[in-house]
Amino acid sequence: MFDKFFSNRIKNTEPSFIREILKVTQNPEIISFAGGLPNPISFPMDELKISMENITNKYGNKIYQYSTTQGLDSLRQYIVSRYKKLWNMDITIENVIITTGSQQALDLIGKVFLNNNDTVMVEKPSYLGLLQAFNTYEANFVQTKLNDDGLDIEELKQTIKIHKPKLAYLIPNFQNPTGLTYSAQNRKEVFEVIKDEDLILIQDDPYGELRFTNDDRIPYIGLNQSEKNIYLGSFSKIVTPGMRLGYIIANKEIIKAIETAKQAADLHSNIFGQYLIADYLQNNDLDKHIEKIKALYKSQATAMVEAMKEYFPSDIKFTIPKGGMFTWVTLKEGQSALKLFDLAIAKNVAFVPGDPFYVNEKNVNTLRLNYTNADKQTIKAGIKRLAQSIEEI
Repeated sequence: MFDKFFSNRIKNTEPSFIREILKVTQNPEIISFAGGLPNPISFPMDELKISMENITNKYGNKIYQYSTTQGLDSLRQYIVSRYKKLWNMDITIENVIITTGSQQALDLIGKVFLNNNDTVMVEKPSYLGLLQAFNTYEANFVQTKLNDDGLDIEELKQTIKIHKPKLAYLIPNFQNPTGLTYSAQNRKEVFEVIKDEDLILIQDDPYGELRFTNDDRIPYIGLNQSEKNIYLGSFSKIVTPGMRLGYIIANKEIIKAIETAKQAADLHSNIFGQYLIADYLQNNDLDKHIEKIKALYKSQATAMVEAMKEYFPSDIKFTIPKGGMFTWVTLKEGQSALKLFDLAIAKNVAFVPGDPFYVNEKNVNTLRLNYTNADKQTIKAGIKRLAQSIEEI
């Protein structure tokens, strides 16, 4: 009835594949490896309760009032201080804007930069939330394949030369969906390819803090070497996702344009949540909290890898996570992860088939598994069921 009224943008944008799958997984009998959900036992509940009382007593009705679009100054300053400490990044709060999660950050960037049919380069496979967000602005996507150590450099050169993308979107740390991390050498090579191109580089980093070992952090691509870098971060994976607080770090001119777009979108992000998270960060040791999350997720990732080694057929490949929240499974050539999904659901186990992470590819033989939202016993049981489904296919 209303189809004639809907815009072409919304008609051409598919619903979120994962959100549709999560509806199926509401059945309590289903073991779900589908969503990218942080484990609720990692949420600092007691500390957040104290912070709620703190901000109520300290700020009164300010925490319930409208606020500025850029975000709470104390929270932005915390981000500035942390990035200076971790990366020696030369920024001020004028380089930071708070967003309603990283997903809004992607939407705002699309709104600011994309005209119809502008080309965006993404990884192959890439984060489906980005593909959905930019598809709304009728972007043209080109994909560059991922190798074990990052982007395929020769393919990147050809992609840049032939398609001349306006934006490039990369997840260099524990990539969603594959779980892979770009090596330091690959990052240098990527920057050498793109540094002189007329190209904005977006580096999304929701998982970078979740490195299972205490090895040296690998710097971002072109860190402190380019004004055309945009960095995205989030408190969803290291504090709590329900507050929906993310942020963008970029050149002041870019931030100003994003601020204008955000004014039109929602005026400002949840100010109560900003006060709450800011107080929590100021009065607690975030690094100590992150260490607890890392230990938890490392044990869950290990449980999943061990279960896959035990139950999966020997010709099934999978990544061994060194951080983040996901592993990536590759079935035999010609097998369909979508068909496997139907078989697995019949056995009450769910995952995300690889299809929505690719551009214009169907019935692919890859799938994403999340290990952070199930205990080790549940992980083993779910992988055993999935292995039985693989045997059937």
